[in-house]
Amino acid sequence: MTIIAELAAAYDHLPDMPTAGFANAKIGYVIGLYPNGEPALPARLLYRPKTAKKDIPRVLTVPEGSKRTSGIASNFLWDKTAYVLGVGNSKRLEAEHEAFKSYHFNALKGITDPGLLALLAFLQSWTPQQFVEREWPEEMLDQNIVFALEADRLSNYYLHDRPAAKALWADMNNNDQDRKACLISGEYAPTCRLHPSIKGVWGAQSSGASIVSFNQDAFTSYGHIQGENAPVGELTTFKYVTALNAMLSDPMHRIQIGDASCVFWAKAPTREQAQDAETLAIGLFDSSQAAQELLEKRAKEEHSATRDIAEKLQKLLQGQPLALVAPHLAQDVRFYILGLAPNAARLSIRFWFDNNFSAFIERQQRFFEDMRVAPLDRGEENLPPLWRFLSELAVQGKRENVPPNLAGDWYRAILSGARYPLTLLSTTLMRIRTDKHINAKRVAMMKAVLIRNFGREVPVALDHDFDNRGYRLGRLFATYEYIQFSALGSQVNATLKDKFYAAASTRPRSVFAALDRNSASHLSRLGKDRLKSKRFLDNKIDEIMATMSPDQDPIPATLPEIDQALFALGYHHQRQEFFKTQQSSDHVDGEPEA
Repeated sequence: MTIIAELAAAYDHLPDMPTAGFANAKIGYVIGLYPNGEPALPARLLYRPKTAKKDIPRVLTVPEGSKRTSGIASNFLWDKTAYVLGVGNSKRLEAEHEAFKSYHFNALKGITDPGLLALLAFLQSWTPQQFVEREWPEEMLDQNIVFALEADRLSNYYLHDRPAAKALWADMNNNDQDRKACLISGEYAPTCRLHPSIKGVWGAQSSGASIVSFNQDAFTSYGHIQGENAPVGELTTFKYVTALNAMLSDPMHRIQIGDASCVFWAKAPTREQAQDAETLAIGLFDSSQAAQELLEKRAKEEHSATRDIAEKLQKLLQGQPLALVAPHLAQDVRFYILGLAPNAARLSIRFWFDNNFSAFIERQQRFFEDMRVAPLDRGEENLPPLWRFLSELAVQGKRENVPPNLAGDWYRAILSGARYPLTLLSTTLMRIRTDKHINAKRVAMMKAVLIRNFGREVPVALDHDFDNRGYRLGRLFATYEYIQFSALGSQVNATLKDKFYAAASTRPRSVFAALDRNSASHLSRLGKDRLKSKRFLDNKIDEIMATMSPDQDPIPATLPEIDQALFALGYHHQRQEFFKTQQSSDHVDGEPEA
């Protein structure tokens, strides 16, 4: 099935979805009305959680809002203060307020419901100047507003909930236009000319963006206008947009991968199975302790089947098959992931995964195995989430500086089991040469590319017998750096890594002779006070040099990218070996903690 078809199907399985013609919206205030249209003091619908410093708008189910591009269009029985009251920060206050009034004067003509009659009376007598005269709070500006009869306001019974309002809204949406075959459902239904906006995609317009859109004459065909060029029924459109917007606003169905806002969901014989799969998935996306505690809390609130979520996650992270860890999810559970990225007023599809949940687990576990490196960075017990790796590739570690398309290309490769983008390797090397920072996350990314793209066998932890000159030169460079540290302490202005790492990892012959001479001087100084340390480090250099093949130039003029990656891995392994948090009386005395 297509992406839109699966999203429309998800609408039928997700809980608390609004009915057709309605949508969830954040509402800031309710205006209570007396039967004669006189407004009472506005009352907040907001609540303030104990841990929050400001009020939070309440999410209400209201009549679906109008599709707004650059034009002016009013919503039914609710809208922003610019439309409802004629006040706010809009540059078109008068026109927007007039649109709201004329829309409701026409829509409510002949109505007899007391609440809707009160709204008509309010609109006939209201002027924007009254906002200041009545001393209504400035916090109302640009908030969404709903109405209620004052007698019903405290019971949260709003005008749009009244039976007469719902019947009128249904009649207004009864489209008698020609019916066409919907490309998604195959049923004959009124075609949606303008698809509602998708909101919540990081980097997209705050008013929303579209997946399906025709806004230029060049896009029309045989005289069809806008959505008629690719006819999708109004009900199908409502379902897919409502489901997508709901998941984009739910942290249990949404993750951010670079510039791609991703939603994921499961389809299973029972809702409990789907929830279990989704809970395990979010734990695999972020295996940190904080994330697992959040999942445990959610599991306890929902049902007992996922109360041992932390234990199951650990087993999956260790590579155990899903059939052993959660047998009820190994069959008949479908899993979907959709990655969306902003593209002006539209959305681009970064990646789409539609497969069995078992396949998703297998692809994730293969990714974990590719990325496995020891030791991890301090404070990390499990593989960090993907966004932590991506931040290592961004200037200043900022999410907005992640190289364009790299995140989407990488995660698409993870989901499909294909080769990783080679830009992952080149970008990591460039960041290391630029900021001279080498950690487990960066070497893990390069290790993964070497394994999957080039079929290399790469050590997870320090391997004294690994036969690669790049890896051994990295170990040797780490040894020279540690000799400097042992002799001079940490108060040097610039370490060997700061000065020579870029040259040593790309053009080793140009610097290693000088590094060897410097190390001899440092060892001589070290031998005066710490003979045991000097002997250990002398032996370490001899050990590494002895493993270098005489048939191959041990210190070449240049290193290709693959060997540069192994240089960084060897450096990381050897350096972490030196800086273990234990002290051994067998070799270096007084080793500092990493």
